[in-house]
Amino acid sequence: MKRSTKIITIITIFFLVIASVIIARTMIGNHFKKKFSKIPPPGIIVTNVVTEEFAEKLETFGTAISSKSKSFRIRKDEFEGELNLKDKVKKGELILNLNNEKIIAPFDGVLGYTGLTEDIFISDNIFIITLDDNSTIFSDIKVPESYAPFIKKGLPVEAKVSSYGNKVFRGKVDFISSRVNADTRSLLSRIRINNKNLELLSGSLLEITVKFNLRNSLSVPDTSIMMEGEKSYIYKVSDENITKKTEVEIGLRSDGKVEILSGLNNGDQIVAEGLKKVRPLGKIKPIKN
Repeated sequence: MKRSTKIITIITIFFLVIASVIIARTMIGNHFKKKFSKIPPPGIIVTNVVTEEFAEKLETFGTAISSKSKSFRIRKDEFEGELNLKDKVKKGELILNLNNEKIIAPFDGVLGYTGLTEDIFISDNIFIITLDDNSTIFSDIKVPESYAPFIKKGLPVEAKVSSYGNKVFRGKVDFISSRVNADTRSLLSRIRINNKNLELLSGSLLEITVKFNLRNSLSVPDTSIMMEGEKSYIYKVSDENITKKTEVEIGLRSDGKVEILSGLNNGDQIVAEGLKKVRPLGKIKPIKN
């Protein structure tokens, strides 16, 4: 064999080996690509855009006041035996039978007393019986002058008291003063709370929230919002379960919900949770929240 023929043969074999390696790597790559492309899309919790009520809030404190209260000053020598008062009485019911008269309840209410243990603020010979109608509770609050244009009679009110944790008592604005106090720069207002179960007691400290500027707006969970600088985004899910990153304008936040001012429509399906698993124009497996 000639020398030139040997060289050509060697070069040919070399290129065949290289071609075989390239083909083999390509086949292996396609195999794994095909294998991993079968991985199902991630399961992501989704929800629909809904319409809910949003409102701005004024938060303040107030003292619970009974709708009706009456006190009876009793001399200890006017009755005999032990004092046994009922917890509750109805209008016209006997409260206490004295030597010379009977004390009758002028309205439905809850009874209490003071002075039986020789209270230093009461004469040793006198005790006081109290009757409170707590079926309706009032509270006077001072509204800052800046809120005066928004506070109207009938606005919804929520109240909490520490002894009941997060339980909410609902009421409304019952009265608004006609003028701003020049010394405190505030507007005196009175709220009214239905207390039919008698859970709120007169004198309790109330955490009061007055809602104003109420409106119905589009609402999404706060876990669905992505903040990038001053812009807000959300993943909208198409009928083909493809996610699209969409810019939205947000408003108020309340109880885990965010108000949407623009960028979405009522009924749109969006990603509610698991934003880190989602990619723009990626496919997901929707899990209804």
